[in-house]
Amino acid sequence: MPRKKPNPHHRAARLALAALPPIALAIAGWQWLQNHPEHNPWAPLDLDDPPGWATRAKLDRLKADVSECRAVLERSDVAFAALAPTGEGPCARPDRTRLGDYPLAPDTPPVTCPVAAALEIWRRDSVTPAAREILGSDLARIEHLGAFSCRRMYGGSEGPWSEHATANAIDIAAFVLEDGRRISVLKDWDGDGPEPRFLRAVREGACGSFATVLSPDYNAAHADHIHLDQDDRWAGVCR
Repeated sequence: MPRKKPNPHHRAARLALAALPPIALAIAGWQWLQNHPEHNPWAPLDLDDPPGWATRAKLDRLKADVSECRAVLERSDVAFAALAPTGEGPCARPDRTRLGDYPLAPDTPPVTCPVAAALEIWRRDSVTPAAREILGSDLARIEHLGAFSCRRMYGGSEGPWSEHATANAIDIAAFVLEDGRRISVLKDWDGDGPEPRFLRAVREGACGSFATVLSPDYNAAHADHIHLDQDDRWAGVCR
């Protein structure tokens, strides 16, 4: 008996049915991304969003686009001032962004906009919760050793220019809590108590938003501070 020829309409129907699950999954995945912008690489960055898979990549893109970076600060309702460019040569600072409501002491120095954005995320997602969970107090202020310094790395007469030369870095020395305690990188880094655990937690937390994070574990030059910068040359160094 001759075999029946397959009906091309039936074959097309089977192929269409087989394609439905992947299409449904793709639609569901897109809808999920729309509801979770922190994981969506195409969604505009908003610093009010929780940290997600796409946050670091979005922060990295801001390094090449100061206008977009400042638009992110505005969209996120972050108070800041865009200051006039200054300096020349290796110490030129075309991007001077000063946060307007950030608990830095003794002052709030101008930094690059990508550093400013990362500082906001670091405070919200790392420093504030770590202070509450590990030390049982809210954060009052963050003490720093400066952001801008027109110099080469480690103050040498030769070698690469420091990220401080363009204020693309800031050195954090201590954290003061609402209950009056002062947690110092120099005095409290070593040990197993809550203060060293807090300092290591905020160091690790900084690695999610800054390109480079250097602490006393890196070398003796960082014994009294945690260095934070957005330099792609050393991206991924977190120690």
